Amino acid sequence: MAGHSKFKNIQFRKGKQDKVRSKLFSKLSRDITIAAKTGLPDPAANARLRLAIANAKAESMPKDNIDRAIKKAAGGEADNMEEIRYEGFGPGGVGLIIEVLTDNRNRSASNVRAAFSKHGGNLGETGAVSFMWDRVGKIIYPASAGSEDKVMEAAIEAGADDVTSDLGEEGEGHAIYTTFEDLSSVALALEAVLGPAKSTSVIWKPKTETPISGDAAATLLKLIDALDDDDDVQNVFSNEDIPEDELAKLAG
Repeated sequence: MAGHSKFKNIQFRKGKQDKVRSKLFSKLSRDITIAAKTGLPDPAANARLRLAIANAKAESMPKDNIDRAIKKAAGGEADNMEEIRYEGFGPGGVGLIIEVLTDNRNRSASNVRAAFSKHGGNLGETGAVSFMWDRVGKIIYPASAGSEDKVMEAAIEAGADDVTSDLGEEGEGHAIYTTFEDLSSVALALEAVLGPAKSTSVIWKPKTETPISGDAAATLLKLIDALDDDDDVQNVFSNEDIPEDELAKLAG
């Protein structure tokens, strides 16, 4: 297990995520509905649903909204929704994985392809990028959860694989990584020691990062923004490594 003092390229992405906060409840509701549809509607017996509800609560989603999202699954409203993964390369050879939840496959494919074409990217086949990434669990705790040493010790005891901490004013806090299979058990063990997490999710973590700067970096961030703005897009993962001083200019 390794500890790192800083996250890379987080400030710009944080600002971008704030822009789409108005759509956050809608995406969280979709996660809950799909989780309830793929398993039992009882979070005690459905780990995916339990995590989706925990994420919604962490964002202060009202209980009524959560209950309504679960009932949608029971009512068959999620029957025509499907999860799709797109992979491709952005400017500078940066890898991108896009997770989509849609009721219209053709619309989603067209929108994703258009975003890549407009911003100098190339949409590839499934598997074109993901072999260079690991599918892992990620648990976020705010800086207030404790010191790096306290969180590291709790993570080791819980069976986590890695911890990164950025406790500055703009930092994400503590990120604890687990194997895909161990996410639920590690999250429960951490909650007993550190309290509820800020978020718990399954992510694509790149094995290596791709350095990028200049106009290519600016265009890449426009591509990521365009993808995030699409209502069907749930998550965008990318492996860019942009120098911090350049990120500050782009964010400004």
